[in-house]
Amino acid sequence: MLTIRLQRTGRKAHAMFRVVVQDSRRTPTSGKIVAHIGNYDPHNKTSNLNVEKAKFYLEHGSQPSPRVASLFRHNKIDLPKWVAEPTKRTASVKNTEKLRKNQVKEEAPVEEVKAEEAITEATEEIVTEEAEKIVEEAGVEAVEEAETKTEEKSKES
Repeated sequence: MLTIRLQRTGRKAHAMFRVVVQDSRRTPTSGKIVAHIGNYDPHNKTSNLNVEKAKFYLEHGSQPSPRVASLFRHNKIDLPKWVAEPTKRTASVKNTEKLRKNQVKEEAPVEEVKAEEAITEATEEIVTEEAEKIVEEAGVEAVEEAETKTEEKSKES
């Protein structure tokens, strides 16, 4: 049976494809093809197909690959009714119960919660005491700076 498939060409990381008619038992890289129908560039999404050759091989029983079938549809080449429609894959998650968002959240014991609250209260008290000391020191320094400035101004005048 003949298949119409893509044969990769081009350099590394820049693939180009030939649309070829080939025996289904051969690999696309074997090089033994029946006919060359056209080209496909996936980077520019352009294709250059010989429509007459494509229709001829489709009429004579060649089975296109799913990607080639979509190229033919895009280029408005009529496909026979016996050509299988490619199935659309749906994403599904296996073992959804193992996902973190679906895990049952365990509540912390009451003793741990009380200990955490005591720690936060103690740290808040320490922080407020330190802040008061800093404000007092800053206030004393600010008063001293103001006195020195007024003394300097009085000496200048």
